This record gives sequence, C-alpha cells and structure tokens, in this order.
Amino acid sequence: MESYEILWKTALDEIEKTVSTISFEAYVKMLEPVDVKANTLVLITKTKLFADHVADNLKNKIVAAVSKVNPSITEVEICVFASKEDYYKDALEKENNAPPTGSAINPKFTFDNFVVGSSNQMIYAAAKAVAENPGDAFNPLFIYGGSGLGKTHILMAIANYLKINSPQINVLYATCDQFTNQFITSLSRGKRAPEDFRNKYRNVDVLLIDDVQFLSKKPETQTEFFHTFNELIMQNKQIVLTCDRPPKEINVLEDRLRTRFEGGLLADVQPPDLETKIAILKKKSEEQKTYIELKVLSYIAEKSDLDVRSLIGRLTKVIFASKLLEKPITIDLVNEALKESAGEIQEELQVDDIIKCVSDFYHISKSDLVGKKKNKEFTEPRHVCIYLITELMSLPQEFIGR
Repeated sequence: MESYEILWKTALDEIEKTVSTISFEAYVKMLEPVDVKANTLVLITKTKLFADHVADNLKNKIVAAVSKVNPSITEVEICVFASKEDYYKDALEKENNAPPTGSAINPKFTFDNFVVGSSNQMIYAAAKAVAENPGDAFNPLFIYGGSGLGKTHILMAIANYLKINSPQINVLYATCDQFTNQFITSLSRGKRAPEDFRNKYRNVDVLLIDDVQFLSKKPETQTEFFHTFNELIMQNKQIVLTCDRPPKEINVLEDRLRTRFEGGLLADVQPPDLETKIAILKKKSEEQKTYIELKVLSYIAEKSDLDVRSLIGRLTKVIFASKLLEKPITIDLVNEALKESAGEIQEELQVDDIIKCVSDFYHISKSDLVGKKKNKEFTEPRHVCIYLITELMSLPQEFIGR
C-alpha cells in the first residue's frame, strides 16, 4: 500500500466524525487517493459535478482531517479522472511536454538590482536588448570577464525578465559543466538518452550557458555543442554565453566554435571602479534593510578586492556580525568582522560559518542547533540561525530545511 493510501485510510476515520453519514458514504468514500505532491494530497473522482460538490461543501473538513493525520499535508487537490491509470498517464504526458529546465534560476538576480557602472554598462545594455528581443539582437551574445564580476547575475536577469514579460518563451539556463556531464551521461544510457539530451537543449527559445571556457580540451562535447549551437542559430533562437576570457584565448577549442562565438557581440566586463563598488554596497545593504553610513561603505569598498563577489561577501560578513553582536555598523565593527590585514584573502561567508557562530554564541553544540529537539534553549537559536541564513545567504527556507 502506498503512503498516500495509508494516509487517506487513516484520515477517513477522522472525516467520518465531522460530516454527515450521507455525505461520508455518498461522497467522501467515493474519492480515490492517487498521489502526494509536496504538501498536497491528490484525490480523484469521475465527474466534474461530483468534484465541484466536494470542493464547495466538504474540502475544508477533508483538509483538516488529513492535516491532523499528517501535519505536513496542508492542501487537498480534487481532480477528475476515470481511473488511477488515466491520472498517471496524464501526469507523465505533462512531465514529458514540460519546458526544459537546467539549473534553478535565482529570482533575486534581476536587471533592477544589477548595479550599472562604467565597467559593466555594455553588458547590461546588450543583455537588456537580448531579453527584450531574443533572437533579433546580438546573437550570440558572448560575455567575458574575470570571476565574480556579475556574469551569472546578468544571465539570470535575462531569464527572470523573460519569465515575467514573455512566459511563453522557453528559457534554459545551465552551466557548461552541467551540459558536459549530462551529455556524457546520455551516452551511457541507451539509444534514446542522447536524443532526449539533444531535444532538451535544442527545443528552446533562449539558451543561456555559463562558463563555456570548460569546453576546453573536450572534443566530443565541443562537437555536440557545435551542432546544438548551429541548430538554434538556424532557427533564430537566442544564445547567450559567459566565459572568463575571450574566445581567442580559450585553449584547445575548435576553430569552428571559436568563429561562431565571435560571430555575434563580444561584451567585456571589467572590475568595478570605486564609485560602482560603493553603489553596489549601498544597493545590497538596502536589500537587506540595513542602514550603513556612506563613509563606512566607502571604507569597505576601498579595502575590498576588485571583484563584486568578494565585495558582497565582505558586506555580508559585516551585516552578519552586526546582527549577531547587536552592534551598529561602524568602521571599528568592519575591522572586527573582517579581521583583515594588508593583502589577506577573505573567503566568502558560508552556511557553516553562520551555524558555528550561532552555536558558539548560544553555547550549544552544532548537532543540537541543527537537530530536532524542541526545548526553548535550542529552538530560539535555531530560529536565529535560519533567519540569518535566509537574510544573508539569499537561500530559500526549503533549502535550509534540507
């Protein structure tokens, strides 16, 4: 017996206590459980009239009973299907026909929160033009520059813009490593797998690939990517690529790929100047609802490395220290939080850093902090930890729960 069947069987005893005998026998018992999706129990019935009656008159009591049996189930979906088999067949067809997906797109990476300065003005304008008219402007768009300068942000900004303004357009974002690994995996999974792989990458309207320098020294992957590239360009589909160097400097890359990469617009992103760094820090502190004086922001900017990622990493450490120690953000706190000396390399804040700081602050073990004990001495620090991770790491709570 499946878990959803056990859940429904147990819930029936609870439902019977809250509805009339006629409603229970004529309606509730006629429903059939078929699935659990996230926090939702899926029930089916054979007619829309029946489903509408249950939804209007009995659904709330059914949800209450199911939640009592399993608190993680907070919703019930009532669908119309002649049988379980029809439901599963429909679900499979929807899965097969769903738009292709690659890596998750971070919704926080948008054009609106991309700070524009003299160093990145060109990539911003080009990316915005591509998002507004995919396939018509700058195809392919090849963005290159050092690590941590906002290349991934701009790719995801394109994806998020299209998701909101042109939801009918199929967008696929993936890293070059993912493309490579999925291609290699497809070769070892039978005859249909390579075809499924090609369909995934070639049946899209916009393809966004991050870090194409990793195509270097991979001849078979380069061949596959070449044909994918050609197929999309011939169909006037948009391609946007990022790289840590211009195409001519990618080692052991086929000339036919190199020339195609150079066939659109090459956009170079440079490290931000001081004014842009201050603007980035101001924007990020506002996003985290934290006020920091301009002289403090200037101090952080002057003492930070050239790339945006490490700049934001230092700001995150400072805000974290302020919230944990309950102190205002001053230059003294910045020095204390970063503990920096000339030339010292600062690492980005990690989830484990936050867990360690919170456990040390509250004098409890890491296992108690991340465990399931419900004593107040553990739940309060746990809530603080979740809050800090959510605020400072931009991670959704479902990821934290894992």
